[in-house]
Amino acid sequence: MSDKARTKAVEERRLVKQCMNLFGFLPRPALLCLALACLSASVQPLHAVPSSSATNAFIPQPLSLADAVNLALRQNPNILRAQKDLEVAQGVVIQTRAIAIPKLGAAGNYSAAQPNDVDTFTAPGITFGTDQNWASQVKLVQSLYEGGRIVSALRVARLTKERSMLDYQTAVANTVVDVQVAYFDVLLAVQQITVQEASVELLTRERADTTRRYDAGTVPRFNVLRAEVELANARPKLIRARNSYRIAKNNLVNLLGISVPKETFEDIPLTLAGKLEAEPYKIELPRAIALALERRTELGALRKTQALRNEDIVNAKSTHKPSFQAYGGYDVHNSLLSQDLTVERHGWIAGVQMSWSLFDGWRTEGKVKEATALYEKAGVELDDTGRRIELEVRTAHSNFIEADEVLKSQEKVVEEAEEAVRLARSRSEAGTGTQLDVLSAQTALTEARTTQVQALRDYSVARARLERAIGMNTPAP
Repeated sequence: MSDKARTKAVEERRLVKQCMNLFGFLPRPALLCLALACLSASVQPLHAVPSSSATNAFIPQPLSLADAVNLALRQNPNILRAQKDLEVAQGVVIQTRAIAIPKLGAAGNYSAAQPNDVDTFTAPGITFGTDQNWASQVKLVQSLYEGGRIVSALRVARLTKERSMLDYQTAVANTVVDVQVAYFDVLLAVQQITVQEASVELLTRERADTTRRYDAGTVPRFNVLRAEVELANARPKLIRARNSYRIAKNNLVNLLGISVPKETFEDIPLTLAGKLEAEPYKIELPRAIALALERRTELGALRKTQALRNEDIVNAKSTHKPSFQAYGGYDVHNSLLSQDLTVERHGWIAGVQMSWSLFDGWRTEGKVKEATALYEKAGVELDDTGRRIELEVRTAHSNFIEADEVLKSQEKVVEEAEEAVRLARSRSEAGTGTQLDVLSAQTALTEARTTQVQALRDYSVARARLERAIGMNTPAP
């Protein structure tokens, strides 16, 4: 091997290794494809434009439902906002706990006045009173009793943290069901395209067969025109199905938090690995309602909110009670018995202080009344949310039963419709049937296929929404 060939081989291996390091989180098949893409890009001219399929290389291809959910949990804007809300809550927790933690502070001052504005006392060897003064102090203050606010602050910090986690889980559950529905919509659009393409293909063959018969003089011109009209009526449905597919993919990509590359104009290069299936699923309504009332994070968050409103009452009433603090520190100041500012006095200080507001113009009574009303309002909202969740479960359960029954009713329809088309064609070829019978059978077959794929999608969506209503799709903290 020549030096030039050896150098080229080393360079190619280096590029492959770089690509593998860069995209190391991808599955091995996708990793190999990306490495080869990087290698081929290295030998392309500098002005080469990347293909549109390369713009979507960061998405696992084909994309499974689990991959879609995992991508959404990392990149969905609602999830990212919920994560920031968690950080905000953590900041609130730190602020709330501050009342129970000692405070360390430092203070200093300097003042000067005209000598004739200062009372001085002079005795042999002693001068009391100076026109300039300075002092500095470091003090550590610890609250001993704040009318119940210290213990309440610790409870508030715990409740705030727990509520923020429940709110985050709610956002996650909502995002998961949205991604599931969007994923099923894409699968439905794919199946609808297949159904409409099959319909157009059938009608195209029917038109060709009718045209041959017309040329042979066995059927009138009317049959040809009718076949062409049926074919023309089927084509817009195929066009709409393809448009629904493009829109469904855009919706799914948006939920995944992925920005569509600028060079992608219409169809996003995205393929899915899943398919519409109807896995058996049974749950009784009483059990579903009981699980929802136990597991729904919205109810848990409202219970924490009600407990927080109760702590607001404790804090409002604490103003009626005295507060005690202990302090200790070190104090340094200039001597009052000398005009020399460099003469100082210093030493340790310690003590206990108390404050008590005896009357504040009924401000405390107003705060207690406000906090009590908010606590009662939280109870009303908790009860109302419980009823709405029960209604949501009943509705989702009823929709699931409907979807299951519709799906079961379509089990044999497609097979029967295909057999009907075959019989209609046979009768038409034998001269005992009419073109209307063939076209009607083909229309019925297309409708049966459409109804079946729609029923599969509705079943999958109804199950996902039922699991969401029960609270079974909420990930663990």
